[in-house]
Amino acid sequence: VKQMMQLGLRPDFLCCRGKEALEAGARSKLSTFTSVPERAIISIHDVSNIYRVPLMMVEQDLPSMLVQRLRIKPLARRGKNYDKVSNIVHLAQSRLMKSWTKLADSVDDPESECVIAMVGKYCDQGDAYLSVVKALTHSAIATKQRLRIEWIDASDLEGDDMNNGAWERVKNCDGIVVPGGFGSRGFDGKVSAIRYARESKKPFLGVCLGMQAAVIEYARNVLNRPNAHSSELCEGDLLEDYEDVVIFMPEGDRERMGGTMRLGARETVLLDDSLARKMYGSDKVMERHRHRYEVNPAVVPDLEEAGLKFVGKNTDESGERMEVVELPQSVHPYFVGAQFHPEFTSRPEKPNPLFLGLLQASKQAKLQQEQ
Repeated sequence: VKQMMQLGLRPDFLCCRGKEALEAGARSKLSTFTSVPERAIISIHDVSNIYRVPLMMVEQDLPSMLVQRLRIKPLARRGKNYDKVSNIVHLAQSRLMKSWTKLADSVDDPESECVIAMVGKYCDQGDAYLSVVKALTHSAIATKQRLRIEWIDASDLEGDDMNNGAWERVKNCDGIVVPGGFGSRGFDGKVSAIRYARESKKPFLGVCLGMQAAVIEYARNVLNRPNAHSSELCEGDLLEDYEDVVIFMPEGDRERMGGTMRLGARETVLLDDSLARKMYGSDKVMERHRHRYEVNPAVVPDLEEAGLKFVGKNTDESGERMEVVELPQSVHPYFVGAQFHPEFTSRPEKPNPLFLGLLQASKQAKLQQEQ
């Protein structure tokens, strides 16, 4: 703070991190040496979960002081310093804070634990799947479960040995997520994990490349096309409209890679009576995309005849695109793949429906197993 003031920057608020709440004496001393009003010195001490931090700030009336300092009309009081106002926002008893308090309480009091296997190739980089982890966390809160993620390197699932440590961890999980990614490393391990999820009826969600891997797995092991692959990953020639299950977007430019991805929010139309339609509660949804490759429409009729249903599609100027794939619930409790990234629209108070469905199915499967 001293260095800031030497540069001509005078703080209006001081937020202090610590293990314990600030005592009155410490607050008074900080105010003396920083010229920050005592009420504007906010204690950000350790709490049981991160969702209690906003509640802690509201308890110290930070919203009211911010409103007054920024002169936000019509709540700001004329002629008063920001540290002299009290409870002018009336946020503590609002419906928003009551629902947020309920959310924070549910984190501290889960009914059970849910273990999700995250099968990817960037497991050693903690932030690589951060959005997916947050989406799973939001859904775990909504279903009153304590989330535990088992990080599985997809390369460890390749080969015929299904009794190694990585496979044992997958088998002990309640659900499986195969997130997005690029490149061929670990791809066959992802396909193997998806096959295990399908055959063992383990709840599964595939995102972007994970959805493409699910379609390739079905083509290989159900349609009996062992060479089925993605044209992005296969170096050899694939039989056109037979083995090339995933293809480059028709409007894409293979020579110029920059700025050629299909990005941003796009509309997906969901079929009636589908699991995805039931989860979203709407026949049209907007979700964000980030991909260059997509499922080949030419192989869709064969896949659907074999039981894999493409229940979400997008029709734009370049033709029909496959967006959501699933197995009927009569065949599998929860087997869903999405070309888009549902994790980007998940929020603590409103988890994304596809992740919520996964956590609900995982909880239900675990309860049935325990009974």
